[in-house]
Amino acid sequence: MGVKHVFKAKLDWLFSKNKVVLYTKNHTITINGKAILNVSAAKAFKGDAALYNPEDLLLSSVVSCHMMSYLYVCSQKGIDVVSYTDEAEATLEVLADGSGRFIDIKLHPKVGITNKEKIAEALSLHKKANELCFIANSCNFPILHFPICEIEN
Repeated sequence: MGVKHVFKAKLDWLFSKNKVVLYTKNHTITINGKAILNVSAAKAFKGDAALYNPEDLLLSSVVSCHMMSYLYVCSQKGIDVVSYTDEAEATLEVLADGSGRFIDIKLHPKVGITNKEKIAEALSLHKKANELCFIANSCNFPILHFPICEIEN
């Protein structure tokens, strides 16, 4: 059995009718010692498009955790990563009964490294990073990787 860590978040919502929907979906999430997150439903679900939504936050968690896991495995293999960007996307399927689920997340990491001889290994390490990623290990849908690796000085 592994080491356990507990994470806490507090959600606050107040009833407030508006003209678009019966009630607002806007709420706040507070995590002790951090900035308050203002959250709503996605625009497609009658939320405030200017605010983060749970779908944004799930995708952000996956892409962030993958990057941190990837940087970790690269450091173990002596690969110097000098840049990392990702334009990730998540596909949500809404079913006829109103329920829904993510069916996949596609990561498109573009990584800059300093050693040309390490490109193939750097590309292959995305698989290992996915195996280590806490968030990916908690998802019940595929997380697909379409990495690019380039030399940067």
